[in-house]
Amino acid sequence: LRSLVGSEMCIRDSDRVEMMVKNYEKWKLDALIVLGGNGSHKTANLLSEKGLNVVTAPKTIDNDIWGTDVTFGFDSAVKVATETMDNIKTTASSHGRIFVVEVMGHKTGWVTLYSGIATGADIILIPEIPYDLRHVIEAIKRRNEQGKQFTILAVAEGAISKEDAQLSKKQYKAKLAKRKYSTVGYELASQIEKATGQEVRVTIPGHTQRGGSPVPFDRVISSRLGVAAAELIAKEDYGKLLIMKGYDVTTLPLEKTAGKLKYVSPDDQIVLQAKHLGISFGD
Repeated sequence: LRSLVGSEMCIRDSDRVEMMVKNYEKWKLDALIVLGGNGSHKTANLLSEKGLNVVTAPKTIDNDIWGTDVTFGFDSAVKVATETMDNIKTTASSHGRIFVVEVMGHKTGWVTLYSGIATGADIILIPEIPYDLRHVIEAIKRRNEQGKQFTILAVAEGAISKEDAQLSKKQYKAKLAKRKYSTVGYELASQIEKATGQEVRVTIPGHTQRGGSPVPFDRVISSRLGVAAAELIAKEDYGKLLIMKGYDVTTLPLEKTAGKLKYVSPDDQIVLQAKHLGISFGD
């Protein structure tokens, strides 16, 4: 989409869409395949409504595109986050420390949830399940009482406390602007140190989760979605989002999915199973 816009990025959304339409027509394109996350799909739908021949595919590490079971890029990001926590666990165990690993996920916690379960994290904090700091501290102290002198917390960058979740968006934004710490991971680390007296370290894999070599699963489904996109164009079946349902590739009308996010539900089977494994969500 950026190539359709060119270098003019400081413009209104409506003007940006009009510029894309003009470039589409100038280049005499037959169709446009849009790969991306929620923002890309919203824009793609606007282009579709303008009469452009558009097909989209869910490419994002966040796994938050509504309608598809999985996005390509997600499994690769989970691998990086999992490897980070696996490596941290060795140090945490030998030094008896608490480690906060801050994983990408501003609005949704899919990467944190999957990597946390995969690595056997003791506490998982995600945006969809506001945490109570007291319960987080209790989970750490409970491990100490069991003779387990280290704790791994998988924390999404958008994790939020129950107290902050009660604030309006405007109030929360104002509070963040005044926050002493640069991220939620460092804020939690300070709070935990004060409450437990234990050393807490923060690790942020950051954009390494968005890079590197894709795992085989992502390579396979992206290849399959690419073929399916070409097939839709050959049939002139436009305005569709390609999705994965189970192991099958199918479609949804773009207008029904654009602008919607797929959130982790506190009642999702995977969350309940993680709790049965003994993982605390701080709730």
